[in-house]
Amino acid sequence: MLAWLIVLPVLAAVLGAVQLLRRRRTRHAFRWLLATDLVLLAGACAVLATALSGPAQASAQAAAGGGGVNGSALIGAAIAVAGASIGAAIAVAYTGAAALAALSERPEMFGRAMVIVGLAEGIAVYGLVVAILLIGKA
Repeated sequence: MLAWLIVLPVLAAVLGAVQLLRRRRTRHAFRWLLATDLVLLAGACAVLATALSGPAQASAQAAAGGGGVNGSALIGAAIAVAGASIGAAIAVAYTGAAALAALSERPEMFGRAMVIVGLAEGIAVYGLVVAILLIGKA
């Protein structure tokens, strides 16, 4: 929790500085934006490593005491659901737009279009299944 209290104000300051730079010079601002993204990626990896090590140590202590939930499995389940949901949203956006375009020209394509959109939505279901498996193993 302490890491978030440190990271959030720094993130807000960096994003504000990037916005100011973007207004001045586009090429120079792109370099600053790229450097800022790399710094934020390194910070996010550090926060993730801290989050992964904290629950793992707590769960190891709880397992020695009698029982507990593995924090790494829960974080993995959250990543699986989030990644699959974002992927499904992108897939449905593109396939849905293409399906509407096809339906405007040929209305008899409704069944095929809905099957393709449904297949894209299935990606989110796979992420949910992986999350359930991970939570079951914890």
